[in-house]
Amino acid sequence: MGSTVAENQEVGRPIESRSLEGMKLFAGNSNRELASKVAARLGIQLGRLTSTKFADGEIRVLVDESARGNDVFLLQSTCAPTNDNCMELFIMLDAFRRASARRITVVVPYYGYARQDKKVKPREPITARLVADIIQMSGADRVVAVDLHADQIQGFFNIAVDHLYGGPIIGDYFVRQGLREDPNVVVVSPDVAGVGRAKALADRLRCPFVVIAKRRPAPNKVEVVEIVGDFVGKKCVMIDDMIDTGGSIVTGAQALMDRGAREVIACCTHPVFSMDASVRLEGSCISKVVSLDTIPIPESKQFEKLTTLSVAPLLADAIRRIYLNESVSELFHDWR
Repeated sequence: MGSTVAENQEVGRPIESRSLEGMKLFAGNSNRELASKVAARLGIQLGRLTSTKFADGEIRVLVDESARGNDVFLLQSTCAPTNDNCMELFIMLDAFRRASARRITVVVPYYGYARQDKKVKPREPITARLVADIIQMSGADRVVAVDLHADQIQGFFNIAVDHLYGGPIIGDYFVRQGLREDPNVVVVSPDVAGVGRAKALADRLRCPFVVIAKRRPAPNKVEVVEIVGDFVGKKCVMIDDMIDTGGSIVTGAQALMDRGAREVIACCTHPVFSMDASVRLEGSCISKVVSLDTIPIPESKQFEKLTTLSVAPLLADAIRRIYLNESVSELFHDWR
């Protein structure tokens, strides 16, 4: 089985801009392919860095070129294996701080440990805050993230955070697919928390949006309670920030089809695809799954219905703007 890679922009074409001399981009092992695409867009070489493991599994990092006085950007998704990728990021930060980098910006396409962002039950941790604290203590001066699981995570940092949105990339893809001209398209939020994201995509496609009200009796378990909005006979585009096991999105899609929807397309920023998510999605009533490449998808988890869009042009433009002290928010002037 395979998947379709649909490049939203020419990833390899460098951005025409003022000189980026003095800026360096390095990457850990979590998403080297994405980092290479970002470097190509910026027209620079990816920095030389060695990250291996000692015999006992401890991570060993060595920066293979001078970073003294440079504006350093570290690209690392804290995806699976989450603990290894998080620890590698912390060690890289410490290495560059001790290497006298002028400023260190952490670029986290996918911010892991984000689902525990508030204390719901007694004796429960807030892991999203814990990771933020460690990133800061390790030496980060700034953080760039894509579609955080909860907006309040930005407030867990005492340093600048640039929150980027993957929705416009997905929205522009659907516009090119002709969905803006289709009068029978509706956008669906799989839960109440995602209404803002669904409304923004609906505005992009100039169509209505629908909300699924659901309850979670246990982690990764979901029950549809009600669907609010007109979707009967419509092509439904379900959008979420991530697809983990696929249970929530598949259950929502089946509920839509059982209640009269014509077709269901699923899309997300972060393709976590835990356990047998790929098999579940491929065998579901969903006609297509569209995701970004914030998390690398191994060959074993790719499937025919999957289309992958690159977030590299967005990250490269944001990095360039940060280095040149230009506005990052202008990238999303038409996205709310």
